[in-house]
Amino acid sequence: MEQDKRIELSVRSEKAVLVGVILPDSSADPRDPLGELASLAKTAGAEVVERVVQNRAKIDPGTFIGAGKAEEIKMIVSLHKADVVIFDHDMSPNQLRDLEEIIDAKILDRSELILDIFATRARTHEAQLQVALAQLEYTYPRLRHMWSHLERIGSGAGAGVGARGPGEMQLETDRRIIRDRVSDLKNRIHDVQERKSREVKERKRQHFTISLVGYTNAGKSTMFNTLTGDHTFVEDKLFATLDTKTRRWHLGGAHSALISDTVGFVRDLPHHLVASFKATLEEATHADMLLLMLDVSHPHAQLQLKTVVKVLTDIGCPDLPALLVLNKIDAIEDKDVLSFWKSMFPDALAASAKRGDGVVQLAEVVRDQMLGRSLKAKISVPLRDSKGITFVEKFTEVLERDYDSEPGEVKLTVDISQRIMDQLANNVPSARVLKSSASKASKGWRCRTKPICELIPEGFMDDKPEGAKVESLGVSNNGVRPKTRTGLTIGKRKLTGE
Repeated sequence: MEQDKRIELSVRSEKAVLVGVILPDSSADPRDPLGELASLAKTAGAEVVERVVQNRAKIDPGTFIGAGKAEEIKMIVSLHKADVVIFDHDMSPNQLRDLEEIIDAKILDRSELILDIFATRARTHEAQLQVALAQLEYTYPRLRHMWSHLERIGSGAGAGVGARGPGEMQLETDRRIIRDRVSDLKNRIHDVQERKSREVKERKRQHFTISLVGYTNAGKSTMFNTLTGDHTFVEDKLFATLDTKTRRWHLGGAHSALISDTVGFVRDLPHHLVASFKATLEEATHADMLLLMLDVSHPHAQLQLKTVVKVLTDIGCPDLPALLVLNKIDAIEDKDVLSFWKSMFPDALAASAKRGDGVVQLAEVVRDQMLGRSLKAKISVPLRDSKGITFVEKFTEVLERDYDSEPGEVKLTVDISQRIMDQLANNVPSARVLKSSASKASKGWRCRTKPICELIPEGFMDDKPEGAKVESLGVSNNGVRPKTRTGLTIGKRKLTGE
């Protein structure tokens, strides 16, 4: 294979052949195993010309798909004059090298494709640092198989142990550069994470915090804009949003919360990407409540929900309370679909972020969840603490005021929510709670959220088709050639986020 095919790892407007291997434990949807990869390729700017799917009991250690299938793909590449072959799996450096020798085309695996998309979508300094780190960590073990100038070259006749040729010296130099760069990036990201962690904790102390989470392209950014009046970038592509944004969401009356829009998840998200983007997900891991957005109009919504729950559990959110939002109900053609979701998740809320359906009800549910049970309490506040008295009167329903029984103090009998009661010590340190008990209004109140680890009921995925057979498919694009991506270069490999 020509050397420059391995150096340039973006797919831009190249013609691409997609390849998937269905293993016994595969998490891909058997009804459309390469549907998500096709969406990822489209987002990266590739023109998909054909899809190839193979059923295997186990992967081939040498070429992943076997020499015979590799020859078949070589013919397909030649027929369509394709530039790149994209696999829906992570592959070893040796497998990449052997496949490229047989097929004579650039080979990208799933991680490389996602990294390429991340590189084009990162906007903030933090996201760019994370992308650069993920790229370098992916690159390091693959250096030997990327460029021919790194092959070992003898340094003279009779050279013994320890005699290193110029080629190996170049390899060691490149590895040292990457190690130094990785160390520098980790230190810089650590500083960013510490600063952001402090900001998030301080924000949580003062405010009720909510994170929008969900599968990529589930409508999180559209809902974020609808709820906050913001103008976050929205596009019908995977990973349209990489940078976390936080805004105030007014919930009615004097109540408000801080809501964050986070990066979307995909199936089989590579572990090193999860680690590198942990800071991007910091808002979700420290949130008081999660709004899990689900595109119920998507044919594979069940698998997407399962993926999101798994990733959230992996990053340390199994016990966070979550409310399932059944989004894009305006795009559902079969009414039975929505009935199915409501029957499986009776506490879920149906909505359409695009049309605004269900937004008022969502605010009411979140406000009730934020405030918790209602209490009847008697609170004493010094008259000199005017700010404290104002806080109590603003966030409670005052039933009675007593200025006479205690000189210099006012005793307020109030209906107060559990959350405001919990915040009283921070906001009104001079206040004393004389007594409290459950109010009549609290009867019938129940929590509509569930911990992430308990969100999916047993048997939810039982109706997933098993053992479905899939054939090789040919897919043509409309011929539109997307914009090319840009990036910076370190050594011989193109990277973004330097």
